[in-house]
Amino acid sequence: MGSSHKYWKNLFLVCLGLFIAAAFCMKWMEGDFWVNGEKFTIMGLELLYSKEKVMAVTAGLDDHVGTILAYHLHFDFVFMAGVFPGIAALCMMARERTGGMFKKILPAVAFLQIAAWGADVYENLSLLQWMKDPVIGDEFILYHFIVLAARAGWRRLLFYFRITQ
Repeated sequence: MGSSHKYWKNLFLVCLGLFIAAAFCMKWMEGDFWVNGEKFTIMGLELLYSKEKVMAVTAGLDDHVGTILAYHLHFDFVFMAGVFPGIAALCMMARERTGGMFKKILPAVAFLQIAAWGADVYENLSLLQWMKDPVIGDEFILYHFIVLAARAGWRRLLFYFRITQ
């Protein structure tokens, strides 16, 4: 095993630990996501809910649920520190074991993790801001564009890899 592979493997293992720990903490908190007697989800806030629904949820948070949601979003930053570099490390380890086209594509996929990470950071910062001030303006359009573009990019990439194998 070369030193490069050892580096990527060690990075991946550290990232895996961050990923598992943060995912566990975030999942544990999700049971407290209630506002005005109604359950809400992180995926709903990030992707599915309308602007009005996001405003209603963020405006209706009591202190306890608001604190839990803020903790969840902060743990998500730790989760990101595990997921995105972890995916990049996996790509670089796979690059060393493949040839041809994948040897060139996998480093690009690894590099694209920076953009995905940036989109996820923007998503969390927006939600944290809306928790402080639940009046959401036109930035909601940009927010959904960034979130949907990042998720659509992953779907396209996975589809591409499926048809090339």
